[in-house]
Amino acid sequence: MIRVLSALMLVFVLTACTGKPSLDDAPLSSQKLELEVFFAGKSKAYGQFQDVFGTVRRRFEVDITGTWDGERLTLVEDFLYEDGSTEQRVWTLIKTGPDSWTGTAPGVIGTATGEERGDTFNWKYTIDLPVPDGTLRVTFDDWMWLLSEDRLLNRAYMKRFGVDIGEVIITFEKL
Repeated sequence: MIRVLSALMLVFVLTACTGKPSLDDAPLSSQKLELEVFFAGKSKAYGQFQDVFGTVRRRFEVDITGTWDGERLTLVEDFLYEDGSTEQRVWTLIKTGPDSWTGTAPGVIGTATGEERGDTFNWKYTIDLPVPDGTLRVTFDDWMWLLSEDRLLNRAYMKRFGVDIGEVIITFEKL
């Protein structure tokens, strides 16, 4: 029993020490990410979820259709998972300032908030995430970096009850 508790404490300490990006990090390019430009039209994403131990637990593809009306960005995301299951999530994002956003989607608890800075976007929200056995309430600290005018890298840190449980890594390609 003491070994199990020691191992759990070690996991908590190690996950608490994990470095995370910051909007204050030096930019790596002079590009400016504008969500309403990148996501207008069709895009495709490929991603996977891995737990805190690095084990890949789930892979997926997403077809995304984005529409921008000058104030609101609507993203229709159609997920296809490796096991053949599907899911659709519809995000409604509102530009609240030159670089700030809020958003909602089914399953999201409250309102998501985000900020663009240079080639980077940080998006934070809590969601009841569908999983094969039901739903799991998790908090996302989502980071996106514009790699080129048609490619975006996304790394999302996931927590449950304040403890890191894994990451989602996604590449988006504008079609």
